[in-house]
Amino acid sequence: MQEIINQLPKQAKDKHKENKSFFTKLKKKPPKQLDYIMQELHEAEFQKTDCLECANCCKTTGPLFTDKDVSRIAKFFRMKEQKFIDQYLRVDDENDYVLQSVPCAFLGADNYCSIYDVRPKACREFPHTDRKKFQQISNLTLKNVAICPAAFNIVEAMKARLNK
Repeated sequence: MQEIINQLPKQAKDKHKENKSFFTKLKKKPPKQLDYIMQELHEAEFQKTDCLECANCCKTTGPLFTDKDVSRIAKFFRMKEQKFIDQYLRVDDENDYVLQSVPCAFLGADNYCSIYDVRPKACREFPHTDRKKFQQISNLTLKNVAICPAAFNIVEAMKARLNK
C-alpha cells in the first residue's frame, strides 16, 4: 500500500489536465444518472479498499471541524469546547477550524481513529465520491485523487464508464 501512496501524487499530477477537462464537461452536462453511477463506483471501490491499510488522508491533510463537530468531540472527551479548540485546533485563512498539525492527533500507529464514532463530518464523508451532485465538488475531487488511492480509482472508473 505504501508504494501506491508514494506514487499517487505523481499519478494525480499526470492525470490532472485530463481530469480537469473531464470535470469541466461533467459540470456543463452531468448525466442524468450521475449520482447513482457514483454511488455504484464508490461502493465497488470500497468493497476492495481498506482505509485502515492506508490512512493517508489522516496522515497528510486535516478536516474542517464544524461547530457541531467541536461540540460532539469535546463532549466525548468531557472537555469544555474552548479547551478542545485550544488544545487541538486552529483557525485557518478561511476562518474555519482545522487541526493544529498533521498527521491527525487522533490517528493511532495502527491507523485506527481514537474518535472514530464521533469523528468530524468531513472525515465521515471523505473522499466524498458518493456525494449527491458530485459534479459540484470537482475541485475538491481533483485534490482528493492525490491523497486517496480509492478516490483516484473511482475517478478513473468514472471516466472509463462515462467516456464510452
